[in-house]
Amino acid sequence: MNIAFSPCPNDTFVFHAWVHGLLPDAPQLQVTYADIDITNHLAAERQGPEVLKISYAALPWVLSDYALLPCGGALGRGCGPLVLTSGRLTTTSDPSVLSGRRVAVPSERSTAYLLFRLWAAKNVPGGVGEIVVMPFHEIMPAVRDGQIDAGLVIHEARFTYPSYGLTLLADMGSWWESDTGLPIPLGAIIARRSMDIASLAKWTRQSVEYAWAHPEASRDYIMSHAQELAPEVAQAHIDLYVNKFTADLGEDGYAAITSLLHRAAQEGLVPEFDLALLRS
Repeated sequence: MNIAFSPCPNDTFVFHAWVHGLLPDAPQLQVTYADIDITNHLAAERQGPEVLKISYAALPWVLSDYALLPCGGALGRGCGPLVLTSGRLTTTSDPSVLSGRRVAVPSERSTAYLLFRLWAAKNVPGGVGEIVVMPFHEIMPAVRDGQIDAGLVIHEARFTYPSYGLTLLADMGSWWESDTGLPIPLGAIIARRSMDIASLAKWTRQSVEYAWAHPEASRDYIMSHAQELAPEVAQAHIDLYVNKFTADLGEDGYAAITSLLHRAAQEGLVPEFDLALLRS
């Protein structure tokens, strides 16, 4: 069976056991490691593998063909995307400094960008200027080097941005949590509706549980795909993004996803869709 997910530590931690044949009844996986922007577009174009990791923000475009698995993804608190600037721009913490500026984002259909658009509509008079889509690992160097004015970053950038000399302007997760009281939905695991969704969810959950029970087993695999990260940064990444919602979305998880996508649809940022498809 084919699967696509990112080479980030949380994904390789979650799927290590399944990828390495450690789940007795699970089918063998053929893995494509890809940036979230790539998997979002693969799903939307119906050209992707049977199972993918995509942004929750991309769900409205694909739910007719793909089902949301209730486990395996990234959703939590204190783990939201950050808006970063350099010293050339940051003389104030006022978000209006972004008015008319060039801002880099990791994907036009990323949850990070959706949260940013909802936040900017309330906090940046007149809106930002140009939006530039970049692979997430290129954003911080581009901000540092003055190629863009600000960057919306995800993943381990939460831990590493000070080393680039960058400044935190706004935390999208803190804004979302204070505005809604709900956790932040970031990355979803989806599967083609023609597949056995219940079994896929079972194997994904078993892989998560194996990872927690044997945290050392996946270390070499994780670091082989995160070669630019120090081991302690990779572990901090896992500790933040792999949590109770990874094992089971639960009612709070579904409420967060529903709230985000319903609000986005009302604002015309995503297509209208049947919210019941999130659970079926």
